[in-house]
Amino acid sequence: MDSSKQSTFDEESQNHQEQAEDVFDYSSRAQWLRAAVLGANDGLVSTASLMMGVGAVKQDVKVMILTGFAGLVAGACSMAIGEFVSVFSQLDIELAQRKRENKTRQNNEKKENEEEKEKLPNPLQAALASALTFSVGAMVPLLAASFIKEFKVRVGVVVAAVTVALAVFGWLGALLGGAPVFRASIRVLVGGWLAMAITFGLTKWMGSTEF
Repeated sequence: MDSSKQSTFDEESQNHQEQAEDVFDYSSRAQWLRAAVLGANDGLVSTASLMMGVGAVKQDVKVMILTGFAGLVAGACSMAIGEFVSVFSQLDIELAQRKRENKTRQNNEKKENEEEKEKLPNPLQAALASALTFSVGAMVPLLAASFIKEFKVRVGVVVAAVTVALAVFGWLGALLGGAPVFRASIRVLVGGWLAMAITFGLTKWMGSTEF
């Protein structure tokens, strides 16, 4: 094969690959991706915010870690149960709708039915994804704070670790979903910072208020 034919072949292969990427249905990932990204971000932000809030009034490292661990366990269970119930409700609605549609379509092909079943939401998958990713996200501030006794250094390390993790989760979610990466990362970062700052500030104020 001469160089001109090889060049043409390479260009055609590249065009086919680009077309395949263009037509890839990112919405097929929406169910598990939504649960996974939501779980990771929620685990990261809520656990870090809890630890920051308690740290505003109790600087003891053990109290801070126990608070984070309790937040991890409670949050993972809550996310899993909530996601399971939510997706199961969605599944019931979609099944009911398809039963109504099938009454008006008597000659459905078997292949079409199988494809429709594959598109149905999976409650167990969503619940496991939420619980697992929540735990992964929650481990970031816990590990960051576990080995630092100095309060100010500990808070700084937690904030830094959470900032990096938020940027990574935002980037990963956008990449897997085919969305703009920069905007997604900034949105996740700003939201996480606000949650931690508000929790720290309000808890600090409550702790200094005499009732």
